[in-house]
Amino acid sequence: MKILITGAGGQIGTDLLPILVGRGDDVAVFDLAPRPEGCPAEVEWVRGDITYAEEINTLTARFRPHRIMHLAAILSAAGEGIPHRAYRINMDGTRNVLEAARLFGVEQVFFTSTIAAFGPGLTSPVGDDVPLRPTTMYGITKVAGELLGEYYEANFGIDFRGVRFPGLINAGIPGGGTSDYALFMYVDGMRSGGYESFCRPDAVIPFMYMPDAIRAMLELMDAPKADLGRSIYNIAAISPTADEIADAVRARIPGVDLTFAPDPARQAILDSWPDVLDDSNARNDWGWNHEFDLEAMSDDLMPKVKALIDAQGENAPAHA
Repeated sequence: MKILITGAGGQIGTDLLPILVGRGDDVAVFDLAPRPEGCPAEVEWVRGDITYAEEINTLTARFRPHRIMHLAAILSAAGEGIPHRAYRINMDGTRNVLEAARLFGVEQVFFTSTIAAFGPGLTSPVGDDVPLRPTTMYGITKVAGELLGEYYEANFGIDFRGVRFPGLINAGIPGGGTSDYALFMYVDGMRSGGYESFCRPDAVIPFMYMPDAIRAMLELMDAPKADLGRSIYNIAAISPTADEIADAVRARIPGVDLTFAPDPARQAILDSWPDVLDDSNARNDWGWNHEFDLEAMSDDLMPKVKALIDAQGENAPAHA
């Protein structure tokens, strides 16, 4: 399978690329970032700007992928600092990907949406078809991207499908998401002996460990179209409070100093998101089921975080 991935230099791509190569896929990446160390040699890495249609068109015309996995985006917290740039990358970029797929006969476009598509005041658990009233530019562009993809499916026959991710946790460099406090507890807890979270200890949003997230993407991409009742699916795993995450880190790093100093702007974003997602459609339609709870994730994550710190030293993710 030939797969073109946009934005693979981010958090998801770090773990996704070796898995795709390992299962025999022919992979090309389109990303503004330079090729990172550790990227599998089999991956073709093309640098470019997703906001310029001619650049993604040129690669799509040459590579002729069967699928495009569209990961490129400016995330929630970062996007609030540069909303116009976030709009261009997230919205114009999605339009350019879908148009490239239409022009060059790409069979499937996979879209990564987010819990940021939701807004405040929803009753838990939050299902797939509730009103979408996001409060961030990131969320606004993801809702628009969902709708635009469904338009291209209805009018141009592109197989458009995707997931609304919870906050994602892995041993990688965070990309400016509002959920980053969780990973920083593990990283700075191990590297520096402590971390001050920018949220309240009782803050709670859905989270997912990256191995589950990647498996969800691959399972949905490979699912028979006839089994799918919709294009975009909620997927869920765990919904711990920030203090419960801190407790999991404390249990594994004796003496670690984890404290809380809520930042009003970022806490407001967290408060606008669901605390529990209803992913029953994903479980019923294509058999989705998460494998990692908080304890299993923490056990698996800690040695990977240590390896990250050992490998990157001072360049390991800094707290934010």
